[in-house]
This record gives sequence, structure tokens and C-alpha cells, in this order.
Amino acid sequence: MRKMPVIAIAAALAIASTATAQQKDEKAAPAAPPAWELKPGGQWQQATSPTSQPAPDDTLDRVEEMLQSKQSEAAHKLCLAWILSHKDHPLRDRAVYLLGMANFMNGDRIEACYDFDEVMDLYPNSRFFYPSLEQQYIIADQFLRGYKRRFLGMAILDCTSEATEMLYRIQQRAPGSPLAEKSLLRVADYFYSQSDFDLAFDSYAAYVRGYPKSPHVPRVRLRMAFSSLAQFRGIRFDATPIIDARQQLLDIARMYPDLAEQENVASIISRIDESLAKKLLDTAAFYKRTHQPASSAYYYKYVIKQYPDSPEAKIAAERMAQLPPEALLAPEPPVTRPATMPAVEKEMP
Repeated sequence: MRKMPVIAIAAALAIASTATAQQKDEKAAPAAPPAWELKPGGQWQQATSPTSQPAPDDTLDRVEEMLQSKQSEAAHKLCLAWILSHKDHPLRDRAVYLLGMANFMNGDRIEACYDFDEVMDLYPNSRFFYPSLEQQYIIADQFLRGYKRRFLGMAILDCTSEATEMLYRIQQRAPGSPLAEKSLLRVADYFYSQSDFDLAFDSYAAYVRGYPKSPHVPRVRLRMAFSSLAQFRGIRFDATPIIDARQQLLDIARMYPDLAEQENVASIISRIDESLAKKLLDTAAFYKRTHQPASSAYYYKYVIKQYPDSPEAKIAAERMAQLPPEALLAPEPPVTRPATMPAVEKEMP
């Protein structure tokens, strides 16, 4: 990962109060993550015990002790001095990892991310590879939750773009691992929470394709449908998103009836049908305004056949009666009734 340039700020802002809330958590050392190993076939598995114990080094042992006692600034200085004087040492991966932990505890999340990158780029077989990956996930998650970088002593720089990049790189570095799955879902949920529904839909779709047996798939499919629905801008715009959402909701009702009942999917589908009927009425009105009564009659008939029990069907019949008689001679639309909610079925395994 290349260093991201610091955004230039024109004038110092007098809002330093936002930095104090972050400082409380910066000295807390995270718990040591579990060790994972890459097994044949490209699958990651949690190691039951380390294959070999790390070689001892008095200085690095001291750095670890200082980090555990929350002396992160002193640990940073000691660890950096060791790295500069041991450029080709076999324990350099451990030292760079500890330097990243010291930077993390000192509040410099981006610099810590670069340190963890160095471990993974230069030492892919290191026992600190997966712990470095997990620390990057923690950093990305904090950025997405609102943690900001400091500039001029104030926590004001947003890092959400860096966070999403970190999470994508995690998936590239450890495909098939639990952390890769977790990262993809985290990115999708973030886009959904920010109303970036097109990106959210693509991320959720990638999750369903990549992890079809995950217990999160029902919720993910539901959010895919809601993401499609949210991209519908109104009856005068393209109806593709709302049509896709309707079919996705019907699939959810068929595969996960309990979830469909809990989320009141039937009511959502009814509102979608109402919107589609209104769009057809609007299209018919357009053709009437443009002096194309035959086309207008065609769409009024479409509404009546497609949604016969709806209020829109009654409106269509009333408006069609106002058209010239010759307009009613237009061919009947080949209408297929839309799919409805299925009967109660057992959830698919």
C-alpha cells in the first residue's frame, strides 16, 4: 500500500474537542489475535499450536513487555532503534509487527497499517502474517466507525476510503479465510449504511456468490433486495431496480418464509405493485398528451389486466372510457399476471 497524501487544510480549525474522545482508547492494547495457517488447497485454518516458538531476543521481549504495560511511546523508540540496527536479522518480521502495534497504540493508525503491510509483503510465511491482517481489519473497522486522523493536533481527517481499500486488500491477501469473508460483509454493510446502494448491492452479491453457505446469506439477500428497491427514483424513471427488487423479495419469501414474515415482505411487494401500476398509468397519460390514443389505450388495458383489483385499474378504466372509440380497437396486451407470494414452505437447506 502506498502512502496516501495528507489533505491540505487552508486554515486551522478551532474544533479540537473531537480529538479528546479518541485519545481514551488509543493506549489500550488489543488482545493477541489467534494464529492461522494456510493449508493446501488455499484454505485458512486456525492453528492449534504454533509449529515453532519464536526465537528469543532480549530487546524485542522488552518491547513486548512495554506494550503490555501500555508504554507504547518508549516501546516505539526501542523497537525502531532495533530495526535500524538489524536490517537483515531473521526476527525483523517480529520487530516490524511490534512497531506496528506501538504505532497503533500511539494513535497513528495509518503508520501502523504500513508496518503491517511491510510484514505481509516482505515476510509472507511469517507467523505474524495473519495477526497483521487482523490488525488491519481492526484499523479499517475503526475508520468506518468514525475514527479520524489528526491534523494540526485535531482529529478531523476522514479515512473511510482508506478503510475500504484495506478491507479489499484483506480479501486479496487471504482469499477463503474467515477474515476475508468478514471484510467483504463489513464493506457491504458500510456502503448500505451510507446509502451507497449500488455499491452495497454489488458487494452483497459478491458475498452471496463467494459464501453461499454462510448463515448471514438470508440477511444479505434481504439487503440486496432493499438496495435494489432504494435505487428506484420514481414512476417517471427506469423501473428496472424495482422490478428486480420484487423478484428478489419473492425469492426470499420462498426460501426464508420466517424472515419474510418478520420483515413484512408481503406488504413491501404490495407497495411495489402499486408503484408499478402507477408507472403504467403515467405512461398511458404520456401517450394521451402526445396524441397517441391507441398507445394510451394499450397501457390502460395493461393496468386493468395486470392489476385488476387495484385502485389504479379503476382509474385506468375511467380514463380509457374518455378515449376515442377507434383507440380501443388496438390489440390486447399479452399480459401475464405477476408472481405472488408463495404458500408457506420449509426453508431451503
